[in-house]
Amino acid sequence: MPLPDKGIAWPPVHPAVRADMADWSAWLAANPDRLAYRYLNRHRDNARFGPANRPSQYRGGVVGRVSRWFWGEPTPLGEKRANLLMPLARDIARTSSDLLYSEPPSLKVEHSTTQEALEELLNTGFKRTLIAAGETGAALGGSYLRTVWDTDISPMPWIGRVRADAAVPEFAHGEKLRAVTFWTVLEADGQTVVRHLERHEPGFILHGVYEGTEDNLGKPRALTDFAATKDLLPVRQLPPGMEKRILAAYIPNTMDAPDWEDIPGAAGLGTSDFQGAETFLSAIDETYTSWMRDVRLARSRIIVPSGYLQSNGPGAGALWEDREVYAAMNIPPTERQEITLNQFAIRHEEHRATIEELTGKVIRNAGYSGNTFGDDSDGAAVTATEIKARAARSMSTRARKSELAVPGIADIAESWLMLLASGMFPGAPAVEVARPDVEFQDSVQDDIKTLAETAELLRRAEAASTQTLVALTRPDLDETAQRQEVDRILKESGRAVNDPAKTGAEGGGHAGFPSDGGGPGE
Repeated sequence: MPLPDKGIAWPPVHPAVRADMADWSAWLAANPDRLAYRYLNRHRDNARFGPANRPSQYRGGVVGRVSRWFWGEPTPLGEKRANLLMPLARDIARTSSDLLYSEPPSLKVEHSTTQEALEELLNTGFKRTLIAAGETGAALGGSYLRTVWDTDISPMPWIGRVRADAAVPEFAHGEKLRAVTFWTVLEADGQTVVRHLERHEPGFILHGVYEGTEDNLGKPRALTDFAATKDLLPVRQLPPGMEKRILAAYIPNTMDAPDWEDIPGAAGLGTSDFQGAETFLSAIDETYTSWMRDVRLARSRIIVPSGYLQSNGPGAGALWEDREVYAAMNIPPTERQEITLNQFAIRHEEHRATIEELTGKVIRNAGYSGNTFGDDSDGAAVTATEIKARAARSMSTRARKSELAVPGIADIAESWLMLLASGMFPGAPAVEVARPDVEFQDSVQDDIKTLAETAELLRRAEAASTQTLVALTRPDLDETAQRQEVDRILKESGRAVNDPAKTGAEGGGHAGFPSDGGGPGE
Protein backbone atom coordinates (compact mmCIF):
# COMPACT_ATOMS: atom_id res chain seq x y z
CA MET A 1 0.00 0.00 0.00
CA PRO A 2 1.62 3.30 -1.06
CA LEU A 3 1.71 6.50 0.95
CA PRO A 4 -1.28 8.87 0.57
CA ASP A 5 -1.23 11.02 -2.56
CA LYS A 6 -3.53 13.74 -1.24
CA GLY A 7 -4.68 15.31 1.97
CA ILE A 8 -6.46 13.10 4.49
CA ALA A 9 -7.35 13.54 8.16
CA TRP A 10 -4.23 12.99 10.24
CA PRO A 11 -3.46 10.95 12.13
CA PRO A 12 -5.81 8.25 10.77
CA VAL A 13 -6.20 6.71 14.22
CA HIS A 14 -9.51 6.23 16.03
CA PRO A 15 -10.33 9.35 18.10
CA ALA A 16 -10.72 7.35 21.31
CA VAL A 17 -7.24 5.87 20.91
CA ARG A 18 -5.74 9.30 20.20
CA ALA A 19 -7.52 10.82 23.19
CA ASP A 20 -6.35 8.13 25.61
CA MET A 21 -2.77 8.28 24.37
CA ALA A 22 -2.80 12.07 24.68
CA ASP A 23 -3.97 11.73 28.29
CA TRP A 24 -1.27 9.20 29.12
CA SER A 25 1.39 11.28 27.37
CA ALA A 26 0.45 14.30 29.48
CA TRP A 27 0.73 12.26 32.70
CA LEU A 28 4.09 10.86 31.57
CA ALA A 29 5.43 14.35 30.85
CA ALA A 30 4.81 15.36 34.50
CA ASN A 31 4.43 18.98 33.39
CA PRO A 32 1.63 20.87 35.22
CA ASP A 33 1.17 23.31 32.36
CA ARG A 34 0.84 20.56 29.79
CA LEU A 35 -1.50 18.52 31.97
CA ALA A 36 -3.75 21.52 32.64
CA TYR A 37 -3.86 22.38 28.93
CA ARG A 38 -4.68 18.77 28.05
CA TYR A 39 -7.67 18.53 30.39
CA LEU A 40 -8.92 22.01 29.60
CA ASN A 41 -9.18 20.92 25.96
CA ARG A 42 -10.02 17.27 26.38
CA HIS A 43 -12.79 15.52 24.49
CA ARG A 44 -12.94 12.11 22.91
CA ASP A 45 -13.48 13.22 19.30
CA ASN A 46 -10.31 15.34 19.20
CA ALA A 47 -7.25 14.34 21.20
CA ARG A 48 -5.28 17.55 21.13
CA PHE A 49 -7.22 20.60 20.02
CA GLY A 50 -10.44 22.41 20.88
CA PRO A 51 -11.78 25.52 22.58
CA ALA A 52 -9.87 26.63 25.66
CA ASN A 53 -12.90 26.64 27.96
CA ARG A 54 -16.19 24.95 27.15
CA PRO A 55 -19.54 25.89 28.71
CA SER A 56 -19.86 22.45 30.28
CA GLN A 57 -16.84 23.19 32.47
CA TYR A 58 -18.76 25.94 34.24
CA ARG A 59 -21.96 23.94 34.77
CA GLY A 60 -22.82 22.42 38.09
CA GLY A 61 -23.78 18.82 38.71
CA VAL A 62 -22.47 15.74 36.95
CA VAL A 63 -21.81 17.32 33.54
CA GLY A 64 -19.51 19.99 34.93
CA ARG A 65 -17.73 17.61 37.30
CA VAL A 66 -16.99 14.97 34.65
CA SER A 67 -15.89 17.59 32.13
CA ARG A 68 -13.43 19.31 34.44
CA TRP A 69 -11.70 16.68 36.56
CA PHE A 70 -9.15 18.38 38.80
CA TRP A 71 -6.69 19.51 36.14
CA GLY A 72 -9.49 20.71 33.86
CA GLU A 73 -10.84 23.34 36.25
CA PRO A 74 -10.37 26.83 34.78
CA THR A 75 -8.30 29.16 36.93
CA PRO A 76 -10.44 32.15 38.03
CA LEU A 77 -9.40 35.48 36.57
CA GLY A 78 -6.94 37.34 38.76
CA GLU A 79 -5.71 34.21 40.54
CA LYS A 80 -2.62 32.13 39.94
CA ARG A 81 -2.87 28.37 39.55
CA ALA A 82 -1.95 26.63 42.79
CA ASN A 83 -2.36 23.02 41.61
CA LEU A 84 0.46 20.67 42.57
CA LEU A 85 1.50 17.65 40.54
CA MET A 86 2.94 14.48 42.04
CA PRO A 87 4.89 12.75 39.20
CA LEU A 88 3.72 9.27 40.20
CA ALA A 89 2.81 8.31 36.63
CA ARG A 90 6.32 9.02 35.39
CA ASP A 91 7.73 7.11 38.37
CA ILE A 92 5.62 4.07 37.43
CA ALA A 93 6.81 4.20 33.81
CA ARG A 94 10.46 4.49 34.85
CA THR A 95 10.12 1.69 37.39
CA SER A 96 8.57 -0.57 34.76
CA SER A 97 11.50 0.09 32.43
CA ASP A 98 14.04 -0.38 35.22
CA LEU A 99 12.58 -3.75 36.19
CA LEU A 100 12.81 -4.96 32.59
CA TYR A 101 15.92 -3.33 31.17
CA SER A 102 18.19 -2.07 33.97
CA GLU A 103 19.97 -5.36 33.30
CA PRO A 104 19.45 -5.67 29.54
CA PRO A 105 18.41 -8.99 28.00
CA SER A 106 21.06 -11.13 26.39
CA LEU A 107 20.90 -12.09 22.71
CA LYS A 108 22.40 -15.53 22.14
CA VAL A 109 23.27 -17.40 18.95
CA GLU A 110 25.66 -20.29 18.27
CA HIS A 111 27.86 -18.60 15.66
CA SER A 112 30.71 -16.80 17.46
CA THR A 113 31.09 -13.89 15.03
CA THR A 114 27.34 -13.31 15.04
CA GLN A 115 27.34 -13.42 18.84
CA GLU A 116 30.05 -10.76 18.95
CA ALA A 117 28.08 -8.58 16.53
CA LEU A 118 24.95 -8.80 18.72
CA GLU A 119 26.96 -7.92 21.83
CA GLU A 120 28.41 -4.94 19.98
CA LEU A 121 24.87 -3.90 19.00
CA LEU A 122 23.81 -3.94 22.67
CA ASN A 123 26.86 -2.02 23.80
CA THR A 124 26.60 0.70 21.14
CA GLY A 125 23.10 1.92 21.89
CA PHE A 126 20.51 -0.87 21.85
CA LYS A 127 20.55 -1.04 25.66
CA ARG A 128 19.60 2.66 25.90
CA THR A 129 16.98 2.18 23.21
CA LEU A 130 15.32 -0.60 25.19
CA ILE A 131 15.30 1.49 28.38
CA ALA A 132 13.60 4.38 26.58
CA ALA A 133 11.18 2.04 24.81
CA GLY A 134 10.29 0.41 28.12
CA GLU A 135 9.42 3.74 29.72
CA THR A 136 7.22 5.09 26.94
CA GLY A 137 5.75 1.63 26.34
CA ALA A 138 4.54 1.38 29.94
CA ALA A 139 2.91 4.80 29.59
CA LEU A 140 1.41 4.58 26.09
CA GLY A 141 0.58 0.89 25.83
CA GLY A 142 3.56 -0.16 23.76
CA SER A 143 6.60 0.99 21.81
CA TYR A 144 8.09 0.40 18.36
CA LEU A 145 11.62 -0.66 17.43
CA ARG A 146 12.95 0.02 13.94
CA THR A 147 16.22 -0.55 12.11
CA VAL A 148 17.77 2.58 10.59
CA TRP A 149 21.06 3.51 8.98
CA ASP A 150 22.92 6.64 7.99
CA THR A 151 26.49 6.13 6.80
CA ASP A 152 27.30 9.77 7.55
CA ILE A 153 26.76 8.98 11.22
CA SER A 154 27.66 5.31 11.57
CA PRO A 155 29.03 2.71 9.14
CA MET A 156 26.64 0.13 10.59
CA PRO A 157 22.84 0.13 10.98
CA TRP A 158 21.37 0.49 14.45
CA ILE A 159 18.03 -0.03 16.17
CA GLY A 160 16.00 2.96 17.35
CA ARG A 161 12.59 3.35 18.96
CA VAL A 162 9.40 5.22 18.09
CA ARG A 163 6.64 6.21 20.50
CA ALA A 164 3.25 4.57 20.09
CA ASP A 165 1.54 7.93 19.54
CA ALA A 166 3.67 8.64 16.45
CA ALA A 167 2.70 5.58 14.43
CA VAL A 168 -0.21 4.15 12.45
CA PRO A 169 0.07 0.35 12.72
CA GLU A 170 -1.59 -2.45 10.77
CA PHE A 171 -1.92 -5.77 12.59
CA ALA A 172 -2.55 -9.18 11.07
CA HIS A 173 -4.91 -11.41 13.05
CA GLY A 174 -5.10 -8.78 15.76
CA GLU A 175 -1.56 -9.05 17.13
CA LYS A 176 1.13 -9.56 14.46
CA LEU A 177 2.53 -6.30 13.07
CA ARG A 178 2.13 -6.41 9.30
CA ALA A 179 2.97 -2.79 8.36
CA VAL A 180 3.38 0.55 10.12
CA THR A 181 3.66 4.20 9.16
CA PHE A 182 5.74 6.48 11.39
CA TRP A 183 5.49 10.25 11.21
CA THR A 184 7.65 13.12 12.39
CA VAL A 185 6.80 16.82 12.41
CA LEU A 186 9.52 18.70 10.51
CA GLU A 187 8.07 22.22 10.73
CA ALA A 188 5.08 23.86 12.43
CA ASP A 189 4.19 27.54 12.62
CA GLY A 190 0.76 27.37 14.23
CA GLN A 191 -1.11 27.06 10.92
CA THR A 192 1.03 24.95 8.61
CA VAL A 193 2.46 21.59 9.66
CA VAL A 194 5.07 19.72 7.61
CA ARG A 195 5.27 15.99 8.32
CA HIS A 196 7.68 13.28 7.25
CA LEU A 197 6.01 9.88 6.78
CA GLU A 198 8.04 6.66 6.84
CA ARG A 199 6.14 3.52 5.96
CA HIS A 200 7.46 0.02 6.64
CA GLU A 201 5.82 -2.86 4.79
CA PRO A 202 7.09 -6.30 3.69
CA GLY A 203 10.12 -5.81 1.49
CA PHE A 204 9.93 -2.01 1.28
CA ILE A 205 10.45 1.30 3.11
CA LEU A 206 8.61 4.33 1.70
CA HIS A 207 9.27 7.99 2.51
CA GLY A 208 7.17 11.08 1.86
CA VAL A 209 6.83 14.69 3.04
CA TYR A 210 3.48 16.46 3.32
CA GLU A 211 2.51 20.04 4.05
CA GLY A 212 -0.85 20.38 5.76
CA THR A 213 -2.55 21.60 8.90
CA GLU A 214 -2.90 20.44 12.48
CA ASP A 215 -5.49 17.81 11.59
CA ASN A 216 -4.96 17.28 7.84
CA LEU A 217 -2.00 15.67 6.07
CA GLY A 218 -2.16 18.11 3.16
CA LYS A 219 -0.31 17.95 -0.13
CA PRO A 220 2.95 16.10 -0.95
CA ARG A 221 6.25 17.96 -1.02
CA ALA A 222 9.60 16.90 -2.46
CA LEU A 223 11.94 15.07 -0.09
CA THR A 224 14.79 17.28 -1.30
CA ASP A 225 13.02 20.41 0.03
CA PHE A 226 14.05 19.63 3.61
CA ALA A 227 17.44 18.93 5.14
CA ALA A 228 16.16 16.03 7.27
CA THR A 229 14.87 14.11 4.22
CA LYS A 230 17.01 15.23 1.28
CA ASP A 231 19.11 12.04 1.28
CA LEU A 232 16.16 9.64 1.48
CA LEU A 233 14.74 7.64 -1.41
CA PRO A 234 10.98 7.69 -2.00
CA VAL A 235 11.04 3.89 -2.20
CA ARG A 236 13.71 1.64 -0.72
CA GLN A 237 13.54 -2.05 -1.57
CA LEU A 238 15.00 -4.37 1.03
CA PRO A 239 17.77 -6.81 0.02
CA PRO A 240 16.94 -10.23 -1.49
CA GLY A 241 15.64 -12.65 1.12
CA MET A 242 13.78 -9.91 3.00
CA GLU A 243 10.71 -9.75 0.76
CA LYS A 244 8.45 -10.74 3.65
CA ARG A 245 10.30 -8.83 6.38
CA ILE A 246 9.68 -5.36 7.80
CA LEU A 247 12.38 -3.41 9.60
CA ALA A 248 10.10 -2.61 12.52
CA ALA A 249 8.70 -4.46 15.53
CA TYR A 250 6.15 -3.66 18.22
CA ILE A 251 6.50 -4.43 21.92
CA PRO A 252 3.08 -4.25 23.60
CA ASN A 253 2.78 -3.38 27.27
CA THR A 254 -0.15 -5.79 27.60
CA MET A 255 -1.85 -8.24 25.27
CA ASP A 256 -5.30 -6.85 25.93
CA ALA A 257 -6.87 -3.41 25.60
CA PRO A 258 -10.29 -3.70 27.27
CA ASP A 259 -11.28 -0.09 26.67
CA TRP A 260 -10.63 -0.44 22.91
CA GLU A 261 -12.12 -3.88 22.32
CA ASP A 262 -14.80 -2.44 20.03
CA ILE A 263 -12.31 -0.38 17.95
CA PRO A 264 -11.14 -2.03 14.69
CA GLY A 265 -7.38 -2.54 14.55
CA ALA A 266 -6.76 -1.58 18.18
CA ALA A 267 -6.67 -5.07 19.67
CA GLY A 268 -2.90 -5.47 19.31
CA LEU A 269 -1.93 -2.10 20.76
CA GLY A 270 -2.00 -3.06 24.43
CA THR A 271 -2.78 -0.52 27.11
CA SER A 272 -1.03 1.77 29.55
CA ASP A 273 -0.08 1.14 33.16
CA PHE A 274 -2.09 4.30 33.86
CA GLN A 275 -5.31 3.03 32.25
CA GLY A 276 -8.13 3.09 34.80
CA ALA A 277 -6.06 5.03 37.36
CA GLU A 278 -6.32 8.54 35.88
CA THR A 279 -8.99 9.58 38.37
CA PHE A 280 -6.84 8.41 41.27
CA LEU A 281 -3.79 10.26 39.87
CA SER A 282 -5.94 13.37 39.68
CA ALA A 283 -7.21 12.82 43.25
CA ILE A 284 -3.63 12.55 44.54
CA ASP A 285 -2.78 15.93 43.03
CA GLU A 286 -5.97 17.42 44.44
CA THR A 287 -5.10 16.12 47.91
CA TYR A 288 -1.56 17.49 47.71
CA THR A 289 -2.95 20.85 46.60
CA SER A 290 -5.36 20.85 49.55
CA TRP A 291 -2.50 19.99 51.90
CA MET A 292 -0.39 22.89 50.67
CA ARG A 293 -3.44 25.17 50.93
CA ASP A 294 -3.65 24.24 54.60
CA VAL A 295 0.02 25.15 54.94
CA ARG A 296 -0.56 28.55 53.37
CA LEU A 297 -3.65 29.29 55.45
CA ALA A 298 -1.99 28.09 58.66
CA ARG A 299 0.70 30.73 58.72
CA SER A 300 0.89 32.27 62.19
CA ARG A 301 -0.77 35.65 62.53
CA ILE A 302 -0.84 38.18 65.37
CA ILE A 303 -4.05 40.17 65.21
CA VAL A 304 -3.26 43.66 66.47
CA PRO A 305 -5.52 46.68 66.91
CA SER A 306 -4.49 49.33 64.42
CA GLY A 307 -4.01 51.75 67.33
CA TYR A 308 -1.09 49.62 68.56
CA LEU A 309 0.86 50.13 65.38
CA GLN A 310 3.73 52.56 65.19
CA SER A 311 3.05 55.31 62.66
CA ASN A 312 5.67 56.00 60.04
CA GLY A 313 4.31 59.45 59.35
CA PRO A 314 1.55 60.82 57.14
CA GLY A 315 0.98 58.56 54.15
CA ALA A 316 3.80 56.20 55.17
CA GLY A 317 1.66 53.57 56.94
CA ALA A 318 2.35 51.97 60.26
CA LEU A 319 4.12 48.89 61.58
CA TRP A 320 4.38 46.78 64.68
CA GLU A 321 7.70 44.95 64.98
CA ASP A 322 7.71 42.17 62.37
CA ARG A 323 5.44 43.14 59.47
CA GLU A 324 5.34 39.48 58.31
CA VAL A 325 3.44 38.15 61.33
CA TYR A 326 0.82 40.77 62.14
CA ALA A 327 -2.58 41.57 60.74
CA ALA A 328 -4.05 44.98 61.61
CA MET A 329 -7.71 45.18 62.62
CA ASN A 330 -9.68 48.46 62.72
CA ILE A 331 -11.24 48.01 66.16
CA PRO A 332 -13.33 50.92 67.47
CA PRO A 333 -11.82 52.62 70.55
CA THR A 334 -14.90 51.69 72.58
CA GLU A 335 -14.26 47.96 72.03
CA ARG A 336 -11.81 45.86 73.99
CA GLN A 337 -8.29 46.36 72.67
CA GLU A 338 -6.15 43.20 72.82
CA ILE A 339 -3.52 41.23 70.88
CA THR A 340 -4.77 37.90 69.53
CA LEU A 341 -2.59 34.99 68.37
CA ASN A 342 -4.05 32.95 65.51
CA GLN A 343 -2.76 29.60 64.18
CA PHE A 344 -4.90 27.34 61.96
CA ALA A 345 -4.36 23.58 62.10
CA ILE A 346 -2.58 21.73 59.30
CA ARG A 347 -4.39 18.45 58.65
CA HIS A 348 -1.18 16.67 57.75
CA GLU A 349 -2.10 13.23 59.06
CA GLU A 350 -5.40 13.16 57.18
CA HIS A 351 -3.80 14.34 53.96
CA ARG A 352 -0.88 11.91 54.26
CA ALA A 353 -3.17 8.95 54.89
CA THR A 354 -5.34 9.88 51.92
CA ILE A 355 -2.35 10.21 49.61
CA GLU A 356 -0.89 6.89 50.75
CA GLU A 357 -4.21 5.14 50.15
CA LEU A 358 -4.63 6.63 46.68
CA THR A 359 -1.00 5.98 45.75
CA GLY A 360 -1.36 2.34 46.74
CA LYS A 361 -4.39 1.97 44.48
CA VAL A 362 -2.55 3.48 41.50
CA ILE A 363 0.47 1.23 42.03
CA ARG A 364 -1.68 -1.90 42.41
CA ASN A 365 -3.64 -0.96 39.29
CA ALA A 366 -0.35 -0.87 37.37
CA GLY A 367 0.50 -4.36 38.64
CA TYR A 368 3.27 -3.53 41.12
CA SER A 369 3.95 -3.96 44.82
CA GLY A 370 4.26 -0.89 47.00
CA ASN A 371 7.64 -2.15 48.19
CA THR A 372 9.02 -1.61 44.68
CA PHE A 373 8.54 2.16 45.04
CA GLY A 374 9.97 2.68 48.50
CA ASP A 375 12.00 1.20 51.30
CA ASP A 376 9.64 -0.03 53.99
CA SER A 377 12.24 -2.16 55.70
CA ASP A 378 13.56 -1.53 59.19
CA GLY A 379 17.12 -1.14 57.98
CA ALA A 380 18.06 -4.79 58.43
CA ALA A 381 19.74 -6.63 55.58
CA VAL A 382 17.42 -8.78 53.51
CA THR A 383 18.12 -11.55 51.04
CA ALA A 384 17.07 -11.71 47.42
CA THR A 385 14.42 -14.28 48.38
CA GLU A 386 12.91 -11.86 50.92
CA ILE A 387 12.97 -9.03 48.38
CA LYS A 388 11.19 -11.17 45.81
CA ALA A 389 8.60 -12.21 48.40
CA ARG A 390 7.85 -8.59 49.27
CA ALA A 391 7.72 -7.59 45.61
CA ALA A 392 5.96 -10.71 44.31
CA ARG A 393 3.35 -8.70 42.38
CA SER A 394 6.05 -6.60 40.69
CA MET A 395 8.06 -9.71 39.78
CA SER A 396 4.96 -11.30 38.24
CA THR A 397 4.30 -8.18 36.16
CA ARG A 398 7.94 -8.06 35.10
CA ALA A 399 7.81 -11.70 33.97
CA ARG A 400 4.64 -11.03 31.98
CA LYS A 401 6.10 -7.97 30.27
CA SER A 402 9.37 -9.73 29.48
CA GLU A 403 7.47 -12.51 27.72
CA LEU A 404 5.65 -9.90 25.61
CA ALA A 405 8.96 -8.20 24.74
CA VAL A 406 10.82 -11.32 23.60
CA PRO A 407 9.21 -11.76 20.13
CA GLY A 408 9.64 -8.11 19.15
CA ILE A 409 13.29 -7.96 20.26
CA ALA A 410 14.07 -11.25 18.49
CA ASP A 411 12.33 -10.06 15.29
CA ILE A 412 14.19 -6.77 15.07
CA ALA A 413 17.55 -8.37 15.95
CA GLU A 414 17.10 -11.00 13.24
CA SER A 415 16.21 -8.31 10.69
CA TRP A 416 19.31 -6.37 11.72
CA LEU A 417 21.46 -9.47 11.12
CA MET A 418 19.87 -9.93 7.70
CA LEU A 419 20.90 -6.39 6.77
CA LEU A 420 24.49 -7.04 7.87
CA ALA A 421 24.60 -10.28 5.86
CA SER A 422 23.15 -8.60 2.74
CA GLY A 423 26.40 -6.90 1.74
CA MET A 424 24.88 -3.40 1.96
CA PHE A 425 27.49 -2.32 4.49
CA PRO A 426 31.15 -2.73 3.52
CA GLY A 427 33.23 -3.80 6.47
CA ALA A 428 30.33 -5.49 8.27
CA PRO A 429 31.27 -8.69 10.11
CA ALA A 430 30.57 -12.01 8.40
CA VAL A 431 27.50 -12.92 10.39
CA GLU A 432 25.10 -15.82 9.98
CA VAL A 433 21.41 -14.99 9.93
CA ALA A 434 19.70 -16.55 12.94
CA ARG A 435 16.88 -15.70 15.26
CA PRO A 436 18.60 -15.02 18.60
CA ASP A 437 17.40 -16.40 21.88
CA VAL A 438 16.36 -13.48 24.08
CA GLU A 439 16.97 -14.08 27.78
CA PHE A 440 16.09 -11.57 30.48
CA GLN A 441 18.34 -11.37 33.51
CA ASP A 442 17.28 -11.81 37.11
CA SER A 443 16.60 -8.28 38.34
CA VAL A 444 17.16 -9.14 42.02
CA GLN A 445 20.32 -10.98 43.05
CA ASP A 446 21.89 -11.83 46.39
CA ASP A 447 24.95 -9.90 47.48
CA ILE A 448 28.35 -11.50 46.94
CA LYS A 449 28.71 -12.42 50.64
CA THR A 450 25.49 -14.43 50.64
CA LEU A 451 26.44 -16.13 47.37
CA ALA A 452 29.91 -17.00 48.70
CA GLU A 453 28.46 -18.50 51.88
CA THR A 454 26.03 -20.58 49.81
CA ALA A 455 28.84 -21.77 47.56
CA GLU A 456 30.95 -22.73 50.58
CA LEU A 457 28.13 -24.83 52.04
CA LEU A 458 27.57 -26.59 48.72
CA ARG A 459 31.29 -27.29 48.41
CA ARG A 460 31.48 -28.80 51.88
CA ALA A 461 28.47 -30.96 51.18
CA GLU A 462 30.05 -32.04 47.86
CA ALA A 463 26.72 -31.12 46.25
CA ALA A 464 27.98 -28.96 43.38
CA SER A 465 30.83 -28.90 40.89
CA THR A 466 33.28 -26.05 40.51
CA GLN A 467 31.54 -25.01 37.32
CA THR A 468 28.18 -24.82 39.13
CA LEU A 469 29.69 -22.78 41.96
CA VAL A 470 31.27 -20.32 39.55
CA ALA A 471 27.96 -19.91 37.74
CA LEU A 472 26.26 -19.30 41.11
CA THR A 473 28.68 -16.67 42.37
CA ARG A 474 29.47 -14.98 39.04
CA PRO A 475 26.17 -14.68 37.12
CA ASP A 476 27.54 -11.53 35.46
CA LEU A 477 29.95 -13.63 33.36
CA ASP A 478 28.91 -15.33 30.14
CA GLU A 479 29.37 -19.07 29.68
CA THR A 480 32.79 -18.76 28.05
CA ALA A 481 34.12 -16.51 30.80
CA GLN A 482 32.76 -18.86 33.45
CA ARG A 483 34.57 -21.83 31.85
CA GLN A 484 37.80 -19.83 31.81
CA GLU A 485 37.33 -18.97 35.47
CA VAL A 486 36.81 -22.68 36.27
CA ASP A 487 40.07 -23.53 34.47
CA ARG A 488 41.99 -20.93 36.50
CA ILE A 489 40.52 -22.16 39.79
CA LEU A 490 41.33 -25.81 39.06
CA LYS A 491 44.82 -24.91 37.93
CA GLU A 492 45.56 -22.90 41.05
CA SER A 493 44.16 -25.63 43.30
CA GLY A 494 46.20 -28.30 41.56
CA ARG A 495 43.17 -30.23 40.39
CA ALA A 496 43.42 -29.35 36.69
CA VAL A 497 43.73 -32.24 34.24
CA ASN A 498 46.32 -31.52 31.57
CA ASP A 499 46.04 -34.78 29.65
CA PRO A 500 43.92 -33.94 26.56
CA ALA A 501 43.29 -37.62 25.93
CA LYS A 502 41.51 -38.00 29.22
CA THR A 503 37.76 -37.91 28.58
CA GLY A 504 36.39 -38.35 32.05
CA ALA A 505 35.49 -42.04 31.71
CA GLU A 506 38.36 -42.87 34.05
CA GLY A 507 36.72 -40.84 36.82
CA GLY A 508 38.98 -37.82 36.45
CA GLY A 509 36.77 -35.77 34.12
CA HIS A 510 37.61 -34.30 30.73
CA ALA A 511 40.24 -31.72 29.96
CA GLY A 512 39.64 -28.51 31.83
CA PHE A 513 36.55 -29.84 33.64
CA PRO A 514 37.51 -32.74 35.95
CA SER A 515 34.98 -34.15 38.33
CA ASP A 516 34.89 -32.34 41.65
CA GLY A 517 34.24 -35.35 43.79
CA GLY A 518 37.63 -34.92 45.40
CA GLY A 519 41.16 -33.76 44.94
CA PRO A 520 44.42 -33.25 46.73
CA GLY A 521 43.82 -32.49 50.33
CA GLU A 522 40.09 -33.33 50.15
